Amino acid sequence: MFSYCTDPAALDGLAWFSCYLTTGKHMSIYYAVGTVLLLLAITAPLSLAFGFGGATAARSQILPLRWFGNTYIAIVRGVPDIAFFLFFVIALDQAFEYLRHRIKCPDWEAEVWQGNDFIVCAAAKLPLGNAPQWVHETYGFSLAVLTFAIVFGAFAANVLFGAMRAVPRGQIETAEAYGMTSRQTFWRVIVPQMWVYALPGLSNLWMVLIKATPLLFLLGVEDIVYWARELGGTKTPQFTDYPHGDWRMWYFLALLVFYLGFTKISEVVLDRIMARLTHGQAAAAGEAQRKAAA
Repeated sequence: MFSYCTDPAALDGLAWFSCYLTTGKHMSIYYAVGTVLLLLAITAPLSLAFGFGGATAARSQILPLRWFGNTYIAIVRGVPDIAFFLFFVIALDQAFEYLRHRIKCPDWEAEVWQGNDFIVCAAAKLPLGNAPQWVHETYGFSLAVLTFAIVFGAFAANVLFGAMRAVPRGQIETAEAYGMTSRQTFWRVIVPQMWVYALPGLSNLWMVLIKATPLLFLLGVEDIVYWARELGGTKTPQFTDYPHGDWRMWYFLALLVFYLGFTKISEVVLDRIMARLTHGQAAAAGEAQRKAAA
């Protein structure tokens, strides 16, 4: 990147490190950090949406909808994350390709499933074989986001379901006494008050989501853990202009600092959100604030 990096063999000290840390390979790990942050930024609200939908379905008075919500929560929470990530992405990818295959290749006569092979016509492939590299990467990232959202949405649904039930029954009965319908009671009484009960569980879920980002590698996305292992391994002069020994310990130490710093910032932000939500409410945290102010 720098003008003095033309001859790495003539460099030493800080100049060598400045050139080493700005090579094309190292740009990949910086890009991977952005990928992780983008994943969290998209997955968190999407998981919350899945969770809210699952919790609402689980408490529905419509029996099939209630069965669906409870089944979603039970099955996804009961399956180990790594097994779900390995199986679900393949199944989801094949489901998309199968639907495209039925639409785009109606005259296809051969079986789609041939033993252990899943074969569809070229036009049904996702993405297409001649698609640019960024399309392949975007598709893989989208599958990762959807998988993370479904998995963590089930845990969020369980948290939100408990939070909805934690809203004092007396307030719901008061709303009903004022003539509110079940829909009005849900949106005007339960939903505004449930967040104070849900936030501790959602905070823990956010921390788990941060720690789960290395699972991106299982979904074919090259994350920061992958690049830390790749770049930190021993490099000889035959393979690079910047040879070095086994530096994986230092790379993983940098990841440790990154994750600890990120979780600390998250704790500070979540504490402030909790203080704002509980301000003036007759909950445990709100009562503690009242006594502190007195």
